[in-house]
Amino acid sequence: MKTLIKTMTVLVLALAAAICLTGEAARAAGSAATTNAPAKAKFPRLVDLGADKCIPCKQMAPLLRELKSDYAGQLEVEFIDVWKTPEAAKPYKILLIPTQIFFAADGKELFRHEGFYSKEDILAKWKELGVKLKSAK
Repeated sequence: MKTLIKTMTVLVLALAAAICLTGEAARAAGSAATTNAPAKAKFPRLVDLGADKCIPCKQMAPLLRELKSDYAGQLEVEFIDVWKTPEAAKPYKILLIPTQIFFAADGKELFRHEGFYSKEDILAKWKELGVKLKSAK
């Protein structure tokens, strides 16, 4: 079982690297790549780049939904599936998935993390970055 998990992890990382290194899809899509580029937002923004078939990404999905719901009106949460839309990942220059990128409301990147990141760790990072969030619950 451990060998299977290690093999799957290596395959996911290799595929993610291949996606990041190939720019053909982004060039073919033209302006589509700029549509998802980091931009100014009304609120701080968390962008999670992953894939719906990636195991750690699947583990992130419910956490992202909770963050989006619990902190609506204070925080923007966005998921980009880099396997379905590789051109959308290009502006973020990621090396592996999942990658979480924390942006200030002015669009400035504050921090990035690669791999699974728990909800508690995400909230602690926002606090460390000086963003005060209050749960709607």
